[in-house]
Amino acid sequence: MSFVVENNGEQQVAALLQELLGTSDFGSFVNGEVVTGHGDEINLINPATGQAFLTYRDAGKAIVADAADAAINAQKVWWSMTASARGQLMWQCGVNIRAAAESLARLECISAGKPIRDCRVEVAKVADMFDYYAGWCDKIMGQVIPVPTSHLNYTRHEPYGVVTQITPWNAPIFTGGWQIAPAICAGNAVLLKPSELTPLSTTVLAKLLEQAGIPRGLVNVINGLGQTTGTAAINSPATKKVVFVGSPKTGAQIASAAAARVIPCVLELGGKSANIVFPDADLDRAVVGAQAAVFSAAGQSCVSGSRLLVHQSVYDEVVERVASATRKLAVGLPWHEDTMVGPINNQKQFNHVHSLVSDGIADGATVAAGGTAGAIAGGANGYFYQPTVLANVKNNMRVAQEEIFGPVVSVISFNDEEEAIALANDSRFGLAGAVWTADSGRGHRMAAEVNAGTFWVNGYKSINVMSPFGGFGESGYGRSSGYEGLLEYTQTKSVWVETAKDAAIQFGYSIQ
Repeated sequence: MSFVVENNGEQQVAALLQELLGTSDFGSFVNGEVVTGHGDEINLINPATGQAFLTYRDAGKAIVADAADAAINAQKVWWSMTASARGQLMWQCGVNIRAAAESLARLECISAGKPIRDCRVEVAKVADMFDYYAGWCDKIMGQVIPVPTSHLNYTRHEPYGVVTQITPWNAPIFTGGWQIAPAICAGNAVLLKPSELTPLSTTVLAKLLEQAGIPRGLVNVINGLGQTTGTAAINSPATKKVVFVGSPKTGAQIASAAAARVIPCVLELGGKSANIVFPDADLDRAVVGAQAAVFSAAGQSCVSGSRLLVHQSVYDEVVERVASATRKLAVGLPWHEDTMVGPINNQKQFNHVHSLVSDGIADGATVAAGGTAGAIAGGANGYFYQPTVLANVKNNMRVAQEEIFGPVVSVISFNDEEEAIALANDSRFGLAGAVWTADSGRGHRMAAEVNAGTFWVNGYKSINVMSPFGGFGESGYGRSSGYEGLLEYTQTKSVWVETAKDAAIQFGYSIQ
């Protein structure tokens, strides 16, 4: 299933867009049509070559307004359908995604710089998301509450109407599906603004959903810059809730903008997750887990286990074993089948990773593996960074406190369980964490004590659409996926029905 990408991928991308969108001209997807933006030109850069392969225009306020109108109208149609009918159409969405899976994966590989094998897995997971929420459509039920009066009191879960979703560049199609599926399952319409750096796969996804039969205009993808297109979407009167996946700094700005309109937010932000290894752990599995925790997706994952906390009695052994294995990871062009680690997505992020590693070394950390840019045949100008293991890191170093979002792990020693917990919680983030131990009681204690929205025992990065996902602290609030993620897209209404034949009038008023 290998494929060849020539030059910067211009021809391959154009062909894939023609196949999937019906046009190689790129813009926003509004009310079932690809429309050209009115704003500044935006160049899409191939992360593996550092060169532009496509140019499109920022959508801007007028196109956002058109998308909002389309969403309002489509949501009324969607919500008027039976729940079972909505579920059947969502199931067809999954069928369509699977039919286009290889082309979607190739498009994601070129535009986001992710290894092709990872892209195939993520596309498959997006199809699973629509399958899962298809089953929930006719199972969103309220409650009958036994109030101490003659009333029948029951609750209804109703959609917000139109929600705006803003997704990041590190996993565009995955995070797009992660949010679209529960939103439309709950009866909402969507304005989705992907990162301006990686808008292609999400736009195609919206087209596939429409081809499955969901109403035209129910899912609109508005492509452009955050300060223009994103701001316009948040400020649109149609938007009744905002969901943002990205950095804490931008998340705070979005939460402020939403608060000014008195509309709610879900924020899925950064992480600096602690992956904790005790001496009684199966070290073979822990070493493999430590690699998977941080080097998959070139470390560009919010749940990346970028802090590896190791008991001092096995510290040197674990550092050497992780470093030795890290040197063997296949770094290469993302469209090569054997590539395990691809490039950083963009120049700004590459510079950030390099800066944090340099600071760590200046503060006393030592390089056990990597620590430099990668030299990749065919990717001379790409944003490749060697998978890096930093030893002798102290938890107060910048490299241990700031989210690095790159293929870098900082290894920190600890002496006992209490210190491990203290170090894990010595972070403004609280997205994820893990522990490796043969002591089941310790595993449960660590899960209870570490401040994280997701925690693994003897594993790392097991994530499924059935399970809720979200963070503590500056990692955000609200939940994605699972039943909890579905409820984020609903409002609860309480209904009171008087059943008494001669009901008393409240407050003593007379009917005469």
